[in-house]
Amino acid sequence: MKTVKIIGVPEHFNLPWHLAMEEGAFEDRGIQLEWTDVPEGTGKMTQMLQDEEADMGIILTEGIIKSISQGNPSKIVQGFISSPLLWGIHVDAKSNRKTIADLKDDKVAISRMGSGSHLMAYINAQNQGWNTENLEFEIINNLDGAIESLTSGSDAYFMWEHFTTKPLVDNGTFKRVGDCPTPWPCFVIAATDAFIQHNEGLLKHVLEVINTYTSEFKQIPSIDRTLSNRYEQKLEDIKAWLSKTTWGQEQLSSATVNEVQSRLHDLSLIEEIEEASHFLWK
Repeated sequence: MKTVKIIGVPEHFNLPWHLAMEEGAFEDRGIQLEWTDVPEGTGKMTQMLQDEEADMGIILTEGIIKSISQGNPSKIVQGFISSPLLWGIHVDAKSNRKTIADLKDDKVAISRMGSGSHLMAYINAQNQGWNTENLEFEIINNLDGAIESLTSGSDAYFMWEHFTTKPLVDNGTFKRVGDCPTPWPCFVIAATDAFIQHNEGLLKHVLEVINTYTSEFKQIPSIDRTLSNRYEQKLEDIKAWLSKTTWGQEQLSSATVNEVQSRLHDLSLIEEIEEASHFLWK
């Protein structure tokens, strides 16, 4: 058995991986897939790939492109979620702020620099016509840290995946003042250059297995109920999320890589624009 260390967020997007592991689909190919949940998100995961603490990661598109641009020896090996991510924009439920416009001069709570919550704060600010140079950040590590910070009197706002945080809106922890979708496919599968170099055949097997699962995922009987139970979400919310979410089995396009780079460069988040091939495996 060959061991592959893989990382991802503990969210409903990644259930196909867990089903494949539980059903022995990787073991049937001689692969021992070791999954680690990383609740801190993309900023933490890019660091783990860079430090070779993981071989592969299911990671936000803009986060891994920024990280590779800054020297992370990794590549995007394939797209994973080909639809946008819907980022909910949240404040403490007791706050008197009601709209995104009310947040203009407020701090942003983020999991860490280089994370999706960090980068999307810039995208949202740019969408609103705000001066992005004025953005200030408060690092809260993960969703639990955001709950602690916002409910303890912080006036920061916090961006996180809409459906993951919806139970916290429903129970009166957060107020959602708006949403901000990513302008591109949201999740990709990345791998370190070292892993790719030494395990190309193994990597192809991993992708074949997960692509089988994702291509059939929505047809699994009662998959909405399974997701609802496992991720403690209301069934109606899972149905809404499933209707907006598409899993992909193809490599990310060069056009998308260039679009992400262009936006990050405009925001002074990366220094230069590289050829798309710098980011993509094959």
